[in-house]
Amino acid sequence: MVKDIAQFFEPFLRRLFPVEAARRTGDSVVLRWSPHPSCVGLARMELRKLLADWGLAELEDSALLVLSELVTNAARHARVSHDWEIETRYRPGPGAVRIEVHDASPSRPQVRDADPDSLDGRGLILVAALADEWGVGERDDGAAGKVVWARLSLPAATDTDGTNRGAH
Repeated sequence: MVKDIAQFFEPFLRRLFPVEAARRTGDSVVLRWSPHPSCVGLARMELRKLLADWGLAELEDSALLVLSELVTNAARHARVSHDWEIETRYRPGPGAVRIEVHDASPSRPQVRDADPDSLDGRGLILVAALADEWGVGERDDGAAGKVVWARLSLPAATDTDGTNRGAH
C-alpha cells in the first residue's frame, strides 16, 4: 500500500522538486526543474549553497534575485508543452559566477517599459542593474529553445588609500 501511495504522488513530487540531482559538468553545476512556482525557491536554495562553497557568498543577494527573475520568466513565459523543464547552470569563475537558465521556447525576452502601476514587467531591468552583463543565446546542447544568462562579480578590492588594486 505504501508503494501505491508513493507511486501516486511521484508525478506531483517530480513537478515540485528538481528533476535530477545536481550534475557537475566541468566546473559548472546543472539542475533541471519543473516550471512550478515552488522551484524558484528551490533553485535559490541550491545557488545559495554553491555560492558559499565557492567563496562567493558576498554575491548572494544579487545572484539570488537575478536567478529568481530568470527562472520566473522561464516558468511564466516560455511554456511550450507540459513535459518541458527549466535547466539552470551555475558556473563559478575567479570572483564571479555565471547564472544560466535554459528553456525550450524560442521566444526571446524583451526589456520593456513597465507601467508605473503594474506589479510586473521589471524583471529584466533588475537583471541588467545587478549583473555585470547579461544576454540571450542559443542553447549549446542542441536542444530547442534559448539560454538567458547573467554574470555577476565581486566588487574590486580597494587598497587603504582608496585606489583600486585590480586597475594596475
